[in-house]
Amino acid sequence: MAETLTQKILKNHLVQGNYQTGKEIGIKIDQTLTQDATGTTAMLLFESMGIDTVKTDLSVSYVDHNMSQFGPENHNDHLYLQSVSRKMGIYHSRPGNGICHQVHLERFAKPGATLLGSDSHTPTAGGIGSIAIGAGGLDVAVAMGGGEFYLNTPKVIGIKLSGALSPFVAAKDVILKVLSILSTKGNVGCIAEYFGPGVASLTVPQRATITNMGAELGVTCSIFPSDSQTEAFLKAQGRSQDYIALAGDEDAKYDRIIEIDLAELVPMAACPSSPDNIKAVSEIEDLQISQVLIGSCTNSSYRDLMTVAAMLKGQTVHKDVELGIAPGSRQVLSILSGNGSLNELILSGARILENSCGPCIGQGFSPGNGKVSIRTFNRNFPGRSGTTGDKVYLVSTETAAACALTGKITDPRKLPELFGIKAASIIEMDTIAIDDRMIDMPLPLNEAKNAEVIRGDTIVTPPAGQVPPEKLDGQVLLHCGDKITTDHIMPAGTFLKYRSNVPEYAKYVFNCFNEAGKPSFADRALELKARGGHGVIIASESYGQGSSREHAALCPMYLGLKLVIARSAERIHLANLINFAITPAFFDNPADYDRIRAEDRLEVDEFRQAIESAETFTVKNITQGFDFVCRFQLSDRDRQILLAGGKLNFTKNQN
Repeated sequence: MAETLTQKILKNHLVQGNYQTGKEIGIKIDQTLTQDATGTTAMLLFESMGIDTVKTDLSVSYVDHNMSQFGPENHNDHLYLQSVSRKMGIYHSRPGNGICHQVHLERFAKPGATLLGSDSHTPTAGGIGSIAIGAGGLDVAVAMGGGEFYLNTPKVIGIKLSGALSPFVAAKDVILKVLSILSTKGNVGCIAEYFGPGVASLTVPQRATITNMGAELGVTCSIFPSDSQTEAFLKAQGRSQDYIALAGDEDAKYDRIIEIDLAELVPMAACPSSPDNIKAVSEIEDLQISQVLIGSCTNSSYRDLMTVAAMLKGQTVHKDVELGIAPGSRQVLSILSGNGSLNELILSGARILENSCGPCIGQGFSPGNGKVSIRTFNRNFPGRSGTTGDKVYLVSTETAAACALTGKITDPRKLPELFGIKAASIIEMDTIAIDDRMIDMPLPLNEAKNAEVIRGDTIVTPPAGQVPPEKLDGQVLLHCGDKITTDHIMPAGTFLKYRSNVPEYAKYVFNCFNEAGKPSFADRALELKARGGHGVIIASESYGQGSSREHAALCPMYLGLKLVIARSAERIHLANLINFAITPAFFDNPADYDRIRAEDRLEVDEFRQAIESAETFTVKNITQGFDFVCRFQLSDRDRQILLAGGKLNFTKNQN
């Protein structure tokens, strides 16, 4: 029977369950990655399991998020991660070596492998033919210990590519086109698989840009075949031994097919403030800008930055624009330095930033009030830049370079007439001088046993969950709208340094909804918890969009949250809620969402019993005097995790 590439890899890694669409399966995980903003908690949870060393083929700890080190918190995290990685059999990519997804693509990702990462953009490695999935840190910790990763057998959306990209049109425009079709919601339980004759025209870095922003679609992951382009990339990285040819069968059946002719695409932009608010650049031209940022795990490869260097050579950044460029890895920066391209960027007026996530997660370069910021990043959620009411547009590197030169949103296809600049024709390198000195090897087992783990005062072991109450005595702490992201729930930016200290970080849960002069969400939640009550969140569509940050469940759990009722929710956050003993439920009648108000008192009799066996349950609105029905979307295993008080307790009970 003909199979998709997705089916081939998942079936090859199947450990538990039957491969039937919608049914839960457990798969073996070959590789894991963590980064410092999520990895410290993941490592602490891994230690809590009492396992001496990782059981995967490869696990890597990266430091790429909290780099600025204002105060002791970030450096304490770095020292802890370096020392615990050496002890636990984990490779450690040191600060300055680069962004986890770029470095992993260069040095570790393999066609046909499964990768689980505590970062939502882990699917970047799908560009090399991996099934690469973002997850919460607790799921990654379990995988490091040899446990399976559970997911529902996915539907496969086939995206058939034909033709080739025109000059000044980029891989970023491909994924923006897909986002314009599928949007950021409604794709839970799906994998996007690219196939067709147009695939051969795209290099691995271009493919990785597309799979990276598959995270914004809400799909489990995205994947490209492994072919001659993959072989050439791995050969240049000195990893020819990792190459295998992989593709779906020609007559494979997809659950849905989207056809895109690459030759018909035009430069596109995601407008404020959602990655699926897509318009052609030509539709929004001439809007004045103040800032351009090039980098992030989406567009910081050798190909991306060589393209920008070629376009800016001999030119000067517009006087009203600040241009920042962050190379994705030390390898990329070294190549640019060696071939003179770095100098071209500097001479143009660009500011060269650290090889890190930086402004993409609100770590610096926040735009001024009311100013337009052009970015090659993957997310433009409201306030993510660090500025309230920000106006962030997401574009390709080609479009970003054009904007930097003109001081306004500009279709890069106009550059030949404006500046005489031709489209850059970048040829990937055949051979790269490999330098892995910034990747620490784990210690041999005999040395690891007695190795010291460095724990600064700001490293606090996260709390475990609690079993659900027999009866829910709830209060609606927040009634929120559509597309509530994990940035809304747990702010990043300057607050990231508190992630290793849950009691401290929890003070900022739903910080964006707090009003001056009124008790904060955290204060109200803790006061309710002290009275023996249970916090409830009421949400609309696509609750929990965005990053894998499990703190968006872990910190609310610490504050006493017990129940989230939504019209719909996104995959990673849904799993994180379950992992930290917060029960997710859904309105049986979506109209009931509109009837509930903040501060309403809600009760559920026999709440624990409902979690154990019910498909639906009744919620009493004591304040307004009506009942409404909710339904679960829980597997048997999900129910067991909730009843155990979360996945950490569940995992310990299994051992």
